[in-house]
Amino acid sequence: MSEISQLDPAERILMGPGPSNVPVRTLLALAAPTVGHLDPQYIQIMDETCALLRKVMRTENRLTFPISGTGMAGMETLAVNLLEPGDEAIVCINGVFGQRMQDVFQRCGATVHPVEAPWGETISAAAAARAVADHPHAKLLAIVHAETSTGAHQPLEEISSIVHQAGMLYLVDAVTSLGGQELQVDAWQIDAIYSGTQKCLSCPPGLAPVSFSERALAVMEARQSKVQSWYLDVSMLRNYYLSKTGGGGRAYHHTAPINMTYALREALRIVLEEGLEARVDRHRRMHQRLRAGLEELGLQYVPSSSLYGLNCVRVPKGVDEAAVRTQLLEQYGIEIGAGLGPFAGQAWRIGLMGHTCRQRNVDLVLTALRDTLV
Repeated sequence: MSEISQLDPAERILMGPGPSNVPVRTLLALAAPTVGHLDPQYIQIMDETCALLRKVMRTENRLTFPISGTGMAGMETLAVNLLEPGDEAIVCINGVFGQRMQDVFQRCGATVHPVEAPWGETISAAAAARAVADHPHAKLLAIVHAETSTGAHQPLEEISSIVHQAGMLYLVDAVTSLGGQELQVDAWQIDAIYSGTQKCLSCPPGLAPVSFSERALAVMEARQSKVQSWYLDVSMLRNYYLSKTGGGGRAYHHTAPINMTYALREALRIVLEEGLEARVDRHRRMHQRLRAGLEELGLQYVPSSSLYGLNCVRVPKGVDEAAVRTQLLEQYGIEIGAGLGPFAGQAWRIGLMGHTCRQRNVDLVLTALRDTLV
């Protein structure tokens, strides 16, 4: 095996749509000794991680835990557990991840009623209300809080009231918002939510935090058919992540990613040490600094791109957007993202998430873009 070189990836300043840079503390936690997934030490660490997740998500939901998989595994977990063949679902679509939810829900055998808005815009409460009125038998409405493909920040509270008045469940994609944008699961009456570790939590990719309300659990317990995914079946996973009544042991389901749980636990500790309000405020201030600098360079934001952690800007006419990204990576070690869908070749997505969201990185990318564009 002498032809295999030593592992030595270059250090990058990760300012794309994810992952974000990981603090040394979190990387050191990842390197702690591996123990068994039923070892009492690990069970305690796992329970502490779930408790920290509840604090960061601002929820009392007992069933709050990390799915073994990236953010898309979180999306699939909500879908396969809450939907059965023949169900109806309303999905709000204004970018890639709304489209993915539609696809995943349809694969569960559900009839999907889309509520669409142009890419870069948000879903209006009026549009959601019309969909709820037009499809009163829908089991749930699903929406993306932070559309990573466009930088759109979706207001959630008013739509939540509309959904619950109709007796439906409210599902939210918070992959890019958790830990960097205000998010209150209980106060906003979110019934099921999923996120990812690699964005504003600044943990390596590999886990998908999820949380289910009591209303969502009641829907799962009333299922008439088996969950189509064995691996993501919450009726079994809960017997591992939650102790049984009376303090019983945990039921083996799968070998949990032990070291990734260590890393998530440390990442969540870092979030709470900073404070949720202070962390959101830092993301807001750095977003404003970056936005002012980009606009000074003549770059225009996609209309509703207002996420603190993901800035979507139009590529100026006559500029080779891929060449700019390559030059930023090779000369400055900075990664930014390309546009997706109708924005492919026409936009850059510049991330300011978690540990990456710092003034030195804002000023560096502005300087590098200024030099590159000139």
